[in-house]
Amino acid sequence: MKEMTVPEKREDKLSETREETRTLVPAVDIFEVPDGLAVVADLPGVEKGDVDVHVEDDVLTILGKVKDHSRGDGLYREFNLLNYFRQFQLSEQVDQDKIWAELKSGVLSVQLPKAEKAKPKKITVSVSS
Repeated sequence: MKEMTVPEKREDKLSETREETRTLVPAVDIFEVPDGLAVVADLPGVEKGDVDVHVEDDVLTILGKVKDHSRGDGLYREFNLLNYFRQFQLSEQVDQDKIWAELKSGVLSVQLPKAEKAKPKKITVSVSS
């Protein structure tokens, strides 16, 4: 009888591509404003230097890191602080070079201005006699 070798576990291979950290999906509201869109995300516990907003390959990514401000060693915890992660696919109607964001009191506001080609244009009509 021929001895069979056990193949490497599939789970072991998958773990190499998986990040172990867990994240929360922040609550987000999206509004249409005259200049484009406004995204408002709740990021409680995130401070100004701990938020990362960037666009790559037409995807808007929001990352928020929460710092633990415990008053000592926890003996018992029912609440764990987790970082925030959210992504959105952007259309060509967004001017990606003019996106800006502001964090105030744990609320992140991201402004997505319309691209010039997406803005309505007024056509002047000339009158000839």
